[in-house]
Amino acid sequence: MTFLAKNAELGGLSCAQQEALVRLLDDDDPAISEAVQGRILDCGEGALAWLKPHLLERNPAIRRKVTHLVELIGRRGADDQFLAACLRRGEEFDLETAIWALARTRYPGINVGAYQALLDGYARDLETHLPTGGRAATLLAVINRYLFEQLGYSGNEEDYYEPDNSYLNRVMDRRLGNPVSLCILYLFVGRRLRIPLSGIGLPGHFVCRYQSPKEEVYIDAFNSGRILSKADCIRYLVQVSYGYQEGCFAPASPRRMLLRVCSNLHQIYHHQRNRQETQRLQRYVVALAR
Repeated sequence: MTFLAKNAELGGLSCAQQEALVRLLDDDDPAISEAVQGRILDCGEGALAWLKPHLLERNPAIRRKVTHLVELIGRRGADDQFLAACLRRGEEFDLETAIWALARTRYPGINVGAYQALLDGYARDLETHLPTGGRAATLLAVINRYLFEQLGYSGNEEDYYEPDNSYLNRVMDRRLGNPVSLCILYLFVGRRLRIPLSGIGLPGHFVCRYQSPKEEVYIDAFNSGRILSKADCIRYLVQVSYGYQEGCFAPASPRRMLLRVCSNLHQIYHHQRNRQETQRLQRYVVALAR
């Protein structure tokens, strides 16, 4: 342990010291291995440069621990960045940037650009098939057929409280989501097509609204894009014993939508008794609710 104590006092590590720490990850003494992992974590994101080459390490024990450390360091950095953004942003910010920043707190290695390119591709595929000057129902039917029939997106009714239903990268990987994540996907595609959509956070549910000078309809993305009238939404509010309140139909700001996603995750992790993740999401909820 003298080696570790000595190097803990140093601001940086030589190449030889870095290599020694990596080798000690496979020490027979679990206490030494654990202490080494803590020392590497103390190096922060600066350790990634010399850890990542060991992701191809021949020793499976070292490879496994390095993989875990790289992910953990990435998550810590993403957590700091996302929390800082939550604290300094107002109601209006770029929701897409924020949603991907949230996804990185759980999946730090994701290629955000690739997912955004996929959304761009969805919009390009749709653009040539969208009618011009028609009714909303006709326009939305084209989008719904593409997203929910051709691509196969659907609401995850079998495992509604699965955390991955809330992280957009996993929603796009599995084509499964919850009401708010599928509405966010719908909004991102609609924004690329310059379609007037907004998110509406009903109690216990989330829908999109299409609103033009002539029409106002609601889209239930969790149920394959089912088209609803305002009267349908009011009936839902009555059925869930909430009652009609006009405030329920106010468009959700980007901050409110992000808070909804984080609140859902917080409740899910709390129900799963995942203390670490519950505390992480609690910080986001408090920051966004300010």
